[in-house]
Amino acid sequence: QVQLVESGGGLVQAGGSLRLSCAASGRTFSTFSSYTMGWFRQAPGKEREFVAGIASSGGNTYYADPVKGRFTISGDSAKNTVRLQMNSLKPEDAAVYYCAASRFGGTLYHPNDYHYWGQGTQVTVSS
Repeated sequence: QVQLVESGGGLVQAGGSLRLSCAASGRTFSTFSSYTMGWFRQAPGKEREFVAGIASSGGNTYYADPVKGRFTISGDSAKNTVRLQMNSLKPEDAAVYYCAASRFGGTLYHPNDYHYWGQGTQVTVSS
């Protein structure tokens, strides 16, 4: 099994920054680079949506259009951690942010493609 634990959420004013972290562990989490890692978010009353991903074995990154140029995903294989740097935050970025891991390769945008999920961390952006 794989455990994912997010941290770094909180309250920030519009235009500010936050950095989310996701620590991965578990008996079967043998090689960080073997997994595609992603960040999703879910606002009240809305479906969970893709935010950013980092592909396995190569580390190519990809983003949802609303966050391109503002958010950066990065991986630290030595620490089994993936981070999401969020800059120029907007009120519409407010949501619970989830870290996810997939055994599949490639660019994965749909929640159903991910096998493991963290518990989520709240991001609130005040206007």
